[in-house]
Amino acid sequence: MTATGQDGNTARALRGLADERASVRLRAALAVGSAPAPGFVGALVERCAVEPDFSVRDMLTWALTRHPVALTLPALLDELGSERAQARSQALHTLSKTRDARAYPAITRALLTDADDEVARSAWRAAVVLVPEGEEAALGAVLVTRLGRGPLETRRSLSRALVALGEVTAPALRAAGEAADPEVRAHALATERLLRDPDSGFEGAVEEAKRVVALGGSGPEG
Repeated sequence: MTATGQDGNTARALRGLADERASVRLRAALAVGSAPAPGFVGALVERCAVEPDFSVRDMLTWALTRHPVALTLPALLDELGSERAQARSQALHTLSKTRDARAYPAITRALLTDADDEVARSAWRAAVVLVPEGEEAALGAVLVTRLGRGPLETRRSLSRALVALGEVTAPALRAAGEAADPEVRAHALATERLLRDPDSGFEGAVEEAKRVVALGGSGPEG
């Protein structure tokens, strides 16, 4: 293919990423990921910050993972400081897919405790994937401070993250099971149950934990 032809395809793909039709944006992201080039990285990251369609966002992330990490990592790390919640959330999601541990120091406590649930959930998932060996307990100690936060789906995400970190979270969960806030206690107890039995359902664990708390208990033996 001639340079002119390549330039034409690049311009067409970039226009497609901004098309008002989600189906066109999806095909454009697929095309970009199928023929990665350095000139696409900035446009992909920028589109992630504003793309309203979940399927397209997923394809944008895939397209970014098809590019060299040396190109994508700096752009994604820059997005973590964006004022736009979706920019932060999608950058974290993509970093979790690249699995490059160099990104871990950028997942700050501020991101792990972000006021936006989607950003926080993305930060939890990315941190669990990227955490270096030996730092799991420190990460778990931060995540435990979020127990009792948000709606059921947010709490489920947090519990999954804590369970994924393994037994190092058990002491912090036991301590949280004695918290004054009944929502925190119930969430801690539900997560402890999942840690002991990862195959048990989250909703069932939550209901059992709420019954324990309502009866004045604070643990499996309370």
